This record gives sequence, structure tokens and C-alpha cells, in this order.
Amino acid sequence: MPTRVRSHAKINLGLFLGRLRPDGFHALTTVYQTLEIHDLVTVTARRAQQTCLRITSNEPRVPTDERNTAWQFVLLALRRSGIEADVEVHIDKRLPVQGGLGAGSGNAVAALVGLENELGVENQQPIESASRGADGLPLAISRFLNRGEMELAAKIGSDVPLFLVGGTVLGMDRGQEVYPLADIEPTWCVVVVPEIGISTPQAFRDWDALCAAEGLTPEASAARLEKLSRNYASAFRGEIPEGGFGPGSSGVFSSGEDLAGRSKSALVRTGIMSWIENDFERVLFPQHPSLAEIKRLLWAPGTPEAAVFVSLSGSGSALFGLYLTRGDAEAAVGRVENQAGKLSVRSTTITRTLPRFEYWDQMIVES
Repeated sequence: MPTRVRSHAKINLGLFLGRLRPDGFHALTTVYQTLEIHDLVTVTARRAQQTCLRITSNEPRVPTDERNTAWQFVLLALRRSGIEADVEVHIDKRLPVQGGLGAGSGNAVAALVGLENELGVENQQPIESASRGADGLPLAISRFLNRGEMELAAKIGSDVPLFLVGGTVLGMDRGQEVYPLADIEPTWCVVVVPEIGISTPQAFRDWDALCAAEGLTPEASAARLEKLSRNYASAFRGEIPEGGFGPGSSGVFSSGEDLAGRSKSALVRTGIMSWIENDFERVLFPQHPSLAEIKRLLWAPGTPEAAVFVSLSGSGSALFGLYLTRGDAEAAVGRVENQAGKLSVRSTTITRTLPRFEYWDQMIVES
């Protein structure tokens, strides 16, 4: 029977960039956060004499050949395990393509999870189990670490490893070096996807030009990112319960509840939201003023329903806002949709942040 897997989105709680390195990459520091919204990836696989891989999608812009991250991850995993298989992967695209939400990277991990579930790799405990491993992480993460999938994921793309962890994740180096953080409490999130398309390579080139204009040296760049990484770790350590929301936790929003209040929110209590930002906004907002206007509408500072935090996600073009109540999130949607035509907004979605254990517990829909 085919395995259907939820391929969740991510946002960036801050994204600090460094100068272009000699290896052609940019160092960065960020905190990734997985969301409930997702694509659906269906995998059918059986062992065979020779590997054959087919990818289909309902979205014509999704590549169905070796350019697809799911294609790359499936083939690398099969080669590493020495297994030959006949594999079909269908991507039911519900997240925006190239929206800064990590959709393609999430598809790659979902395809791997489906593949291992279909083939019964190493006859391990089912991947959907969110029970703890010996290191206190969900069992699935411990297995991926032990088998080397993290290294494979890093070869495919900088955003791929975070989806092998889920929840609240510190990202360093070029983003592929990931460390689980204590989960933030589940929080209402509004995601706005404009019609504007953002080229990530061009956004990085514009950032390089800004670095050159401001005289940012490699030494100052490295020192800045190291300091920010320490600040992130310090902000999340001790203010949020050890282990976040563990296995069996229903979560704050399981029955449609809101957070207990602004004074009770760890996001506010740590003070982290007062200093994090996305460096891409410095180069993209002057070019696309509508993005800055969407951010203003999402934030609504000084009002009772103001956001806890608003930012561009990744290199965009999606923006998001975090809110303490469902009502605050709905008010933000109303503000944006009232200007949707003027601002060329494609979609607005209310979702919630997804803690690590719930991320793994919800991943497999059926098998």
C-alpha cells in the first residue's frame, strides 16, 4: 500500500547573513521553525533488480527529473543502502513554489520517510513513532543521525537537514548545520504569499553588493554570526521547558485554545523577538515596497491584536506573522486581504507552529 507523508513548511525566526565565502556559499545563522501547513507526498516502492524512479506532481512548475530534491535524496539513500527499487513519488503541491517556506526541501525528506516505510529499511520501529531515543530526541531523528542521512541531506540543499529534525532548530554554517532547540510553545501563524517571485541567487548577489558598499570584512562577518548563534542558544535555553512539548503532549492549540497571554509567552519572555531580523529584507524591501507594506499590515504595532513577530521567510517572497490568539491572526488576515488586490497577494493562510514531537507524530498520514 502506498505511504502518504505530510511535507511540512518552515519559517525563519531571523536570518542573519555573512559575506560570500571562498567556497561560493554564504555563512548564516537562523532559527528554523516548522509549521502545520504541508504538501502531501505519496511514495510507492518495492525492491527490484534495477532502480527505476518516477516523480509526478499536480504542479507543473515542480521538476520531475534529477533537478528535484526528492529525486536526489531517494537515489542517494538507495545507493547508500545498496538497495535497488522501483519507486514512484507523487507530490501533491499545496505550498507555494519558491516561496521561502522550504517546500522543496521538505518534499525530499518526506520522500525519504515514505521510501524507508515502504521498503522496511533495517526493519526498524515505524518512522511515525514519536517516542524518545536514548538521546532524548524523537526516535526517527536518532535513527537518521546514526545512519548518516544528515550528511546526505546536506549534499542536496542547505534547508534539507532541518526537516530531519523538525520543531525549533538552530541553523548555522550555510544552514545545513542544525541543532535542535527547545521548542517554542505552539503559536498562531499567518502566512502571506505575494505574486512577486524572488530569485534567491539574485537576492544573494544584492546582499553581496550591500556588504561591499558597507565594507563588511570577512572577520567582522564571522564574528557577527558567532555572536548571534550564542545569543540564539542563550535565549532558548532555560526560558522554555526542557525538551519542549514532548511525546503525548496535546499542545496549547489541540482544542482550539489560545496562548495564556502576552506575559506568559516564552517568545516574549525571552526577549528574542526584540532583536532578530531577516537580512534579506534590507535588499528586497527597497526593490519591492509591497513586501514592506504587507509586513506593516501583519504587524499592526500599537493595536490590541498586534503580532508578536513579523518577518520575511528565507529569501521570500512569503511573509509571516506570529500571534497570541486566533482572533489576532484573523484580524491580520482581514487587514491584508482588504489590500490584496493593491499588493498583489496570492494567498493568506492561518496555521500554527509545529513542535518537534508533533511534527514526527503527524508525518505519516497512512501506509
